[in-house]
Amino acid sequence: MEFAHFLIDFILHVDRHLAEFVQAYGAWVYALLFLIVFVETGLVVMPFLPGDSLLFVVGALCGAGMMSLPLAIAILLVAAILGDQTNYTIGRYFGPKVFQWEQSRFFNRRAFDAAHQFYEKHGGVTIIIARFMPFIRTFAPFVAGVAEMSRSKFTLYNVVGAVIWVVGLCLAGYLFGNIPFVQTHLSKIIWAMIIIPGLIALYGGWKASRGGAKPAAPAQH
Repeated sequence: MEFAHFLIDFILHVDRHLAEFVQAYGAWVYALLFLIVFVETGLVVMPFLPGDSLLFVVGALCGAGMMSLPLAIAILLVAAILGDQTNYTIGRYFGPKVFQWEQSRFFNRRAFDAAHQFYEKHGGVTIIIARFMPFIRTFAPFVAGVAEMSRSKFTLYNVVGAVIWVVGLCLAGYLFGNIPFVQTHLSKIIWAMIIIPGLIALYGGWKASRGGAKPAAPAQH
């Protein structure tokens, strides 16, 4: 229970916690960032970690001179790409058996259905778009693996999506994160970055659950 409270507090106040970590542990913050992004994108049981707001805050800290922007972007890119590749590989391993899995403590069935529906509609571009959508971001590479997308095609979408996501949000934080107005309302901005994409993902899950019958075996894309 204490860990859950800390996790929620970390997600909602990622700016304060990261700044404190940098001051206390210095360069170890890069290892922490790698771990957070890799786990969020690479493990389907951890879809709730603060991806978007984390990248924005990292950019802001770089703009304040507390971290190196090129190093942070490089490490976050590697974590995001490897995370999605791991998730894709897990999906390939389990394959169609996933469609028999039910909602459980370790598997979010609604998030999987939302990501699958999104994938069926948009194909490989889902891997890029989903980078900006919590929960779907975690499940999209897993769904691509289940649907047996070729690894070369997936890797292309994976790298392009990671570059747009990491570089875009880090640069946004670097350029705008230390503007007085943004600093004053940073907590509200973080809330918005969590709630708005989260509502979109929940709506997708609701639509998927209203779809009636379970989806048939995945098709090749």
